[in-house]
Amino acid sequence: MIPTEEVSARRREIEYKLKQEELTLSFIKDSLEKSDQLTKNMVAILSSFESRLMKLENSIIPVYKQTENLQRLQENVEKTLSCLDHVISYYHVAKDTEKIIKEGPTGRLEEYLNCMDKIQKAVEYFQDNNPDSPELNRVKSLFERGKESLESEFRSLMTRHTKPVPPILILDLISGDDDMEPQEEMFLEHLPEGVLHDIIRISGWLVENGRNQDFMTVYFQIRSVQLDRSIKGLKDHFRKTSSSTGVPYSPAIQNKRKDTPTKKPLKRPVLIPGHEHDLRVKHLSDALSDKHGPAAGRDDVFDIEIDAYIHCVSAFVKLAQSEYQLLTDIVPEHHQKKTFDSLIQESLDNLIMEGDNIVSAARKAIIRHDYSAVLTIFPILKHLKQMKPEFDQVLQGTAAGTKNKLPGLITSMETTGAKALEEFADNIKNDPDKEYNMPKDGTVHELTSNAILFLQQLLDFQETAGAMLASQETSSSASSYSSEFSRRLLSTYICKVLGNLQLNLLSKSKVYEDPALSAIFLHNNYNYILKSLEKSELIQLVAVTQKTAERSYRELIEQQIQTYQRSWLKVTDYILERNLPVFQPGVKLKDKERQMIKERFKGFNDGLEELCKIQKAWAIPDVEQRDKIRRAQKTIVKETYGAFLNRYGNVPFTKNPEKYIKYQVDQVGEMIEKLFDTSA
Repeated sequence: MIPTEEVSARRREIEYKLKQEELTLSFIKDSLEKSDQLTKNMVAILSSFESRLMKLENSIIPVYKQTENLQRLQENVEKTLSCLDHVISYYHVAKDTEKIIKEGPTGRLEEYLNCMDKIQKAVEYFQDNNPDSPELNRVKSLFERGKESLESEFRSLMTRHTKPVPPILILDLISGDDDMEPQEEMFLEHLPEGVLHDIIRISGWLVENGRNQDFMTVYFQIRSVQLDRSIKGLKDHFRKTSSSTGVPYSPAIQNKRKDTPTKKPLKRPVLIPGHEHDLRVKHLSDALSDKHGPAAGRDDVFDIEIDAYIHCVSAFVKLAQSEYQLLTDIVPEHHQKKTFDSLIQESLDNLIMEGDNIVSAARKAIIRHDYSAVLTIFPILKHLKQMKPEFDQVLQGTAAGTKNKLPGLITSMETTGAKALEEFADNIKNDPDKEYNMPKDGTVHELTSNAILFLQQLLDFQETAGAMLASQETSSSASSYSSEFSRRLLSTYICKVLGNLQLNLLSKSKVYEDPALSAIFLHNNYNYILKSLEKSELIQLVAVTQKTAERSYRELIEQQIQTYQRSWLKVTDYILERNLPVFQPGVKLKDKERQMIKERFKGFNDGLEELCKIQKAWAIPDVEQRDKIRRAQKTIVKETYGAFLNRYGNVPFTKNPEKYIKYQVDQVGEMIEKLFDTSA
């Protein structure tokens, strides 16, 4: 049972806590009452504030609206004034700009263009807003005058600062592909930088605002004349320097005019990169046949003309590339190709016309059978074919007629060259000259030397000559001929010429009444042909289709030597043992036998003297062959005569042995050693 004291203590504790809770509750009630009072007070204050705010708003809003209307009116007034100022300014444009327009754009282009822009805007304003205003006619007139002044300034700048490119710079440009690194590749500065800037600004304005393309015509006309003069200047320079010094490159010009085009390192890629062709031109003085006297002078002049033409072709490509590069900065893109086509037309036509004249001269030479002159076509054709890829790139985008001019010239040259080659081969075969020009000493005929010289000169242009022949082929294999195919054609052609030459020489040899001289003639010519083939690359070219050519010529030479040696049989037959009777030693000779020995000695002596006298005047130009023939003949005759002399030299067949035994063996050898030598 719980003790009474603990219960009392517990009650007192609970009562104490209850009293505390009651106090807390009483405090909360008081706080709530105060809060309610404060809330009521705040609501009253806010209600009062709202009432006052409403009154203020009702007072301010009309004022605000009135102010806003005033501000809008002010803005409208300002805009109206601004528009009026703007409109009034159009009425002042003519007055403000007239002086500058009359004075022209020279020296103040930017200011002038700004004035032109103002005038154009005034024209547009009056056309849109007041087309009947007299101011419209005034600003229109001023605008047209200003545009004409700009066109005149454009023409003036182009005319004053467009100068022909100096020949020395063109030659440097032509040879620059091999001498310069790619990053050092140069281009021509045709116009001073400031002038070029003004020209570009004027052209840009005329295209954009003037809607005028007449300046493009002015541009291509002036630049076309400059291009043509540059090429003609190179040709004249080439003629002068070649005729005076023989060298087409003169020392650099030390004092260039300020306005002449100059070269400088290229800061951007050129229009058409990748020039891999060797543009150094081979001089034609070694390619044409040797001539003397006044004809040589004429040929030298013609050689210079051909060299100059080849240089001009290279110059045209380089200058045309440079012109296109300049044109792209001045002429609008969609007009560039057409303008460029017109610009290069005159110079290109002159080049093609000159090429046609060369072809015409070659055709006349063919009619005269002057085939060496036709060789001038070969270096030109070779160069044109080398340049054709660059030509095609430069002329890309031009008219079809422009593009086809060079291929047409190439085709014409190929046809003419092929005709010359074929007619040359036929002329070799059918040369009618048999007696008048036949060498009396049996040396090499002029026809042989000319034919070989012509063939040797073809070696410098193997690919070109082969292509000429291939261009005339109608077979399917020729339509896409390769270098090997053209090489085989050229080999076949050379073999044909050599075959025709051989037939003609055989025919000519029959003119000689003496078979021995005929043999010497054929020997000399065959030997000359063989030696010439071996000294040059002709033998390798012939071997492409006729591998036994060298052996065949050696056999022909040997056959003629044997034919010649048979001419000595009439001498050695007198002293051959098989033609003599047998004499018994110690037996006295009969008169008939003595007479026979005398006749043998006399026949040998007379025959030896006659042959030596005749054949001494004959010629064998090749020292090696001459010594070989002498040596062989000397051996045969000395051995035969020595045996005869040993047998009958001591036989008492005459009282005057010195009358019949006129020569000792060594003397006979010495006489034969003097054959083919008129100076002996």
